[in-house]
Amino acid sequence: MILHKFKNQADLDRAAADLIISVVRSKTNAVLGMATGGTPVGLYKEIVKTYQQGLISFKEARTFNLDEYVGLPVTHPESYRAFMQRNLFDHIDIKPENTHVPNGNAPDVDAECRRYDEMLYQQGPVDLQLLGIGHNGHIGFNEPDTELSRFTYKVTLKEDTREANKRFFNTLEEVPTHAVTMGMGTIMQAKMILLVVKGQEKAEILDRTLNGPITTQVPASLLQTHPRVIVMTDCDVQYKVSH
Repeated sequence: MILHKFKNQADLDRAAADLIISVVRSKTNAVLGMATGGTPVGLYKEIVKTYQQGLISFKEARTFNLDEYVGLPVTHPESYRAFMQRNLFDHIDIKPENTHVPNGNAPDVDAECRRYDEMLYQQGPVDLQLLGIGHNGHIGFNEPDTELSRFTYKVTLKEDTREANKRFFNTLEEVPTHAVTMGMGTIMQAKMILLVVKGQEKAEILDRTLNGPITTQVPASLLQTHPRVIVMTDCDVQYKVSH
């Protein structure tokens, strides 16, 4: 792992955006793994800014999102498809057919999970996978558990995850109870992983991710086994280069 610490989130967003942009510049048909939530909003704005300056094109790029809520209409403003359109896709020249988000409303969710993995493996591997991290160490919606799924699957969301996501909804009852998420095996197939962590309240879980034991109780700790992980944060955390 390589750890980069920034004085503020603006500098972090710019650096993260620059890394993603550099991947697309070096490979115009790059496959990008995308994330949602509060963490990537600023860096997506920086990507849009660079595109509007005429400095990058995404015409040949392809994207695969980590996850999507089950049972939430794609027209709902908090669906991850709507999030991606609002924050990125509608503002750059990426082809709609090259943007992929799991279908959380598929009649057969298990079949949708298999379809998503098959499509990803046909078009992949992912050149850069963007990740955030939950307070409990989840990445995507891979929640702490005694074992983790290798492939894309339907997951029951932990109550603390639903509580954390309540800020995007009017009430906790509106937060979906299930989601479709890439499994850890799928995530770990990416050539490079960019983990962006914002806010000092994430310092403890980031320390456990970087320096703690590798355990399914902290899914993000499995990133220690990946050969190319770049961590960008504004947290006051040290990485003990001893692994």
